[in-house]
Amino acid sequence: MKQDMWKAYARGMAAAMNGGSVVVPAGLLRAYRGVGLSDADMMLMLQLMLFRQAEGVDFPTPEQLAERLGIAPKTAHGQLGRLIKEGLLAIDEEADPVSGIVIERYNWTGFLIRGAEWLADEARRSVGAEREPQAGRSPTAAQDAAEWTKPADLYTAFEQEFGRPLSPMECETISAWVDQDRYPDELIRFALKEAVFAGKLHFRYIDRILIEWSRNRVTNTDEAKAHTQKFRNGRGF
Repeated sequence: MKQDMWKAYARGMAAAMNGGSVVVPAGLLRAYRGVGLSDADMMLMLQLMLFRQAEGVDFPTPEQLAERLGIAPKTAHGQLGRLIKEGLLAIDEEADPVSGIVIERYNWTGFLIRGAEWLADEARRSVGAEREPQAGRSPTAAQDAAEWTKPADLYTAFEQEFGRPLSPMECETISAWVDQDRYPDELIRFALKEAVFAGKLHFRYIDRILIEWSRNRVTNTDEAKAHTQKFRNGRGF
């Protein structure tokens, strides 16, 4: 009878665990080794996320982490210190406005940024590899060689205007403009300049510009310049 009770308790716990969740960006699980984290480091990060999201604990102690991870507190303390030194983890301090007590919390924004940069590099490498000449195929003209380098040049142009690395989704958007929508390289660049001019530097706005030009059969920058003149008086896209 007692054994059945514990089995029922275990089934209830299993159901509860299946229903709960910790939000972990999928990209981090792909990128963590690329940014220099070991499996043990990643598990520590996951425990920090678990403490905050599921238990409301923003600043678990090395002892609490060590118990979860099955390691010595000294080891957990060393891992935390190394991750902080590498800029993947930080400690934020905030004073309670009522009590004046300083509240500390772990901040893993550095890890998120480093992971996003690694994923962006991976996306660029992947697109670049797809555009390399296949075995037995060589460019027959300078124009063919230029076609292979266009996407990488576009990524660079966008990163220079945005002042940051592009996200994987943004890289995929540019790739779709080139491969699926067949927008000319010069039009994409000019749409980027229009977005900068309008002070609306985001991909949704650039996409709207390109769609508008496509609907109006705009095929080059001269036509685009003529078409956009009528929107310069505040009408916008």
